[in-house]
Amino acid sequence: MESVKMGGQQVRVEMALFGEYLETYWEDKLTGLETITDYVTNLFNIDVSKVCVCKDSFKMIEHVDSRQKTPLEKVVYVDWNVIPSEDEMNYILRYCLCSTQICIYSEALPDFRFSNNFRRIDCLDISNSEWVTIDNLLTMDGIDFHLDNASLTNSDLNVFVKHWLSGGCPRLKLFCARTGSVDIFQVLAGLLDNAVLVEDRGDYTSPFGYNRILSFGYDIQRADGVTATVCEQVNGTLVIAVWPETTHNYN
Repeated sequence: MESVKMGGQQVRVEMALFGEYLETYWEDKLTGLETITDYVTNLFNIDVSKVCVCKDSFKMIEHVDSRQKTPLEKVVYVDWNVIPSEDEMNYILRYCLCSTQICIYSEALPDFRFSNNFRRIDCLDISNSEWVTIDNLLTMDGIDFHLDNASLTNSDLNVFVKHWLSGGCPRLKLFCARTGSVDIFQVLAGLLDNAVLVEDRGDYTSPFGYNRILSFGYDIQRADGVTATVCEQVNGTLVIAVWPETTHNYN
C-alpha cells in the first residue's frame, strides 16, 4: 500500500498494487479510513508505507502504527486551518514509528518547543519551523533537512556549520533553512581562511529528490575529506550541500 489519505467527505485509499484509487464514503471519515485500511492490508497481507493526514484524521497515524509489522516510510501532516496540539507535534516528532521521512506543513502553537532530542530520521521537512532551535539542530541525525520560516540566527547557523565540520550530523547531504536574513560571512565566521570561493556549482539533487541551484558559495572540508558547499540564496535561505551529489530518490 503506497499511502492512506483522507480529504473532504470521502475516504481515499491509494493502492500502489493497482496504481489506482479506491473511493468510499462514510458518515464518520476516520472510522471509514480505519476500516478500509484494515480490510485492504489484511486482504493482501501488506503494510502501509505512507500516511497523509490532517487534524481531523491525526489518530490515523496512531492506528496504523499500532498494527504495522514494519515502520511507516513517510508521514505527512498537512493542515493550514487548524494548529496541531503540543501532544500531537511531540508524537509526530518523537513517537510515531517512521524513520524515513516526516513532513509537517502546518503552523505550530506560538509557545511550542521541542525539548527532546530529535530521533534518527532520514528526511525532515517543516514548513513553519520557528520553534526549531540550535539545540534541536545539534541533535539531528539525518540526510535531508528543510526548514522554512525558521527563526535561527546567523550565529546559530555558524554553530551548526562548525558542528558538521567537527563530525556532527555525519549522514547529512542537504540542509536548507529559510530565515529571510542570511549573511554568509557571519555564517562562516572563523572559517573563511579555509573556505574556497566557488561560482556556478550548478544543480544539486539530494537523495530525497530536492533540487537546489548552487550559483555562488564557499566549499568547506571536513577532516575526513568530505566537502560541502555553503551558500546564501536570494530568498534568505542557507543551503549546505554535501558532496558527492546523489540522485537516489527514497520517495
